[in-house]
Amino acid sequence: MESQPEKLGRPRVAALDEVLGVPFRVLDDGLVRVVDYMGDDAAIVQAARVSYGAGTKAVSDDRGLIRYLVQHRHTTPLEMCELKLHVRVPMDAWRQWIRHRTASTNEVSSRYSVVTDAAQRTSPDAWRLQSDDNKQGSCGLADASLGETLSAAERELQQHARRVYEERLATGIAREQARKDLPLSTYTEAYWKVDLHNLLHFLALRMDPHAQQEIRAYATVIGQQIVARWVPLAWEAFEDFRLGAVTHSRLEQAVLAAVGGGHRDAALEAARAAGWLKPAKAGGLARNRERAECEQKLRALNLEIPWQ
Repeated sequence: MESQPEKLGRPRVAALDEVLGVPFRVLDDGLVRVVDYMGDDAAIVQAARVSYGAGTKAVSDDRGLIRYLVQHRHTTPLEMCELKLHVRVPMDAWRQWIRHRTASTNEVSSRYSVVTDAAQRTSPDAWRLQSDDNKQGSCGLADASLGETLSAAERELQQHARRVYEERLATGIAREQARKDLPLSTYTEAYWKVDLHNLLHFLALRMDPHAQQEIRAYATVIGQQIVARWVPLAWEAFEDFRLGAVTHSRLEQAVLAAVGGGHRDAALEAARAAGWLKPAKAGGLARNRERAECEQKLRALNLEIPWQ
């Protein structure tokens, strides 16, 4: 008599079930919450071993396998896990968010529905100044008096834009056209479903200190409050091998090896051959992004910067 296959239950993660549907607040009026999920740490291990059932491996073995997979960028086992989120996010941050085209997205339609009466506001002490060496980044904060002026003007602009929008709707103007002058600070809502591999890639980019602060706030909540509960072994490996890891280019390795071996002249020669030590017209060295990144890594390792 043929044996009947055993019935497999759906993996459940108690720590994530506790917050299923619970909104995590982000910024002043945004939110992230888990709508549904599929898989867990065991599902990653199961896919990697191409086996079924609980198996005979110890948890420590599972942890080691997951760490190996994350460290060496084996992606398919992580794709066995999926997460579905409901997010409420300012449109400017959402515009960056959906550049990650590896998820399924369904956003509230402002052609069909009236746009939510909410816009992200900036407190007087949170206006960031433009960075001098990063065209798409910020550095430092505006002084308090300027911040007060900017926040007041922002509030007035948002209120005026909302009033114009509602007046258009009241006169019968189509929603698809009435919306066109709403600011990018207006909140939108969406469902976002993504597999774990692509989610971790999203988090690696958007939790990075160079990411814009607003979307970084969302990524941090998703990572620390949701993914860490859902797949704690995978999250630990991600923190160790992606978030907290440092990679070195071939040129950086040459400089690091020379500095570490006490060969300053060899380090200078490697940097010179890489084009990092070209002089600036006003004196000193010309700006060079790769050299600056290498300097950061040398400082982090408490090593001498040979050209300084």
